[in-house]
Amino acid sequence: MQELNVALVSIGGLTVLLSLAAGLLEDRSYLPSEPIAATALGVVLGPSGLDLLHLSGLGEPLAVLEQLARLTMGLAVMAAALRLPGRYFRANDLAMTVVLVPGLVAMWLVSGGLVYALLDVPLWTALLVGAIVTPTDPVLAGTIVTGDIAERYIPEPIRNLLTAESGANDGLAYLLVFLPVLVLEHSPGRALAAWLFETLLWEVGAAVAIGAAVGAAVGWIERESSEHALLEESSLLTITIAFSFAVLGGVKLLGSDGVLAVFVAGLLFNRFAQARDRLDEQKVQEAILRLFTFPVFVAFGLALPWEQWLALGWTGAALAVGILLLRRLPMVFVFDRFVDSVDDRGALFAGWFGPIGIAALFYVTVAHRLIGNEILWTATSLVVASSVLVHGLTASPLTKLFGRTTDRDRSQSAADGSEPEPESAFADG
Repeated sequence: MQELNVALVSIGGLTVLLSLAAGLLEDRSYLPSEPIAATALGVVLGPSGLDLLHLSGLGEPLAVLEQLARLTMGLAVMAAALRLPGRYFRANDLAMTVVLVPGLVAMWLVSGGLVYALLDVPLWTALLVGAIVTPTDPVLAGTIVTGDIAERYIPEPIRNLLTAESGANDGLAYLLVFLPVLVLEHSPGRALAAWLFETLLWEVGAAVAIGAAVGAAVGWIERESSEHALLEESSLLTITIAFSFAVLGGVKLLGSDGVLAVFVAGLLFNRFAQARDRLDEQKVQEAILRLFTFPVFVAFGLALPWEQWLALGWTGAALAVGILLLRRLPMVFVFDRFVDSVDDRGALFAGWFGPIGIAALFYVTVAHRLIGNEILWTATSLVVASSVLVHGLTASPLTKLFGRTTDRDRSQSAADGSEPEPESAFADG
């Protein structure tokens, strides 16, 4: 009970403090981001610090972290779906196909290759770690593309690109993660058959179909109820929260990918629901997501494997640096050429801000539970901690720098009487 009270006062106090100082944190680039602050609080209160909090009091630490990450991801991908324009994927079908298919595979192979080259692990274990750190995290991406600073300095097409990619590839990464998991568990032939018929067709394909059907149905019912004044405001504002949890849990009970189903359901709900109601629901969704984000990062800080990191030596640092620099930036520059032209500055910004966070924590805890290899948690937690730190510290200054240079180019183009180059290849149709 004492640990519960410590958790309540520390996490609640941090949430209040960071909420009151949110504008200051965004405006002062030298102050840490909210995920950094929450992770640091976990380190201070955990076994490596004051030794006041332990995840083991709630159960097996990685199992606790898995469920916290799963719930947070469900809320995050729903928030991402509500943040997008109603027909975003249809209007940008080619761009999103390129980013989510060959782009996702390229990031997986680069990450897996770095793990294989730097750590003394078998190929399929390296590919598993690479798959785990591949998806762009919707929680950390959300902290970059939302808020006054983001709306002021980041063009809407780039914000939408990061939001759409982070929401979709969280669920699609399920395919990449479970291919090496199945290969490590079974013979190659059985693993391939299980991946094709169970993972691809049911766990991913059924998730898309179920999410689309449920999302469209709930969105249509919400619109009809709203038009006929059958909804109370308090009921209206809780729809997407309850909807997120219901789809996440229900689809998981069916043995399918609940996270992907929630994102697809959010897209279809966004398409059919009343536009004026969606704005209010989005604000509530973002607020509840914020309440879940702090605890999961505190829990991450409590579980950091410091001794295992030190045991990796220089290869651990090289792995973190290599993945942050090579996993995503080359992919954006290469595959953007197959869509529309985009200036190098826009590609550089979109390529850099593909953070690794809660999605990786979810997948690594699942993989660790199934495979039991400690290197999975050691390597992934190191990369996630590095991403939280580096992307958190660079988000505000690089966002402002990007916005100022974009505005300067627009002003120069206007003065010269020329048209500025497109800001992004992924603009809304």
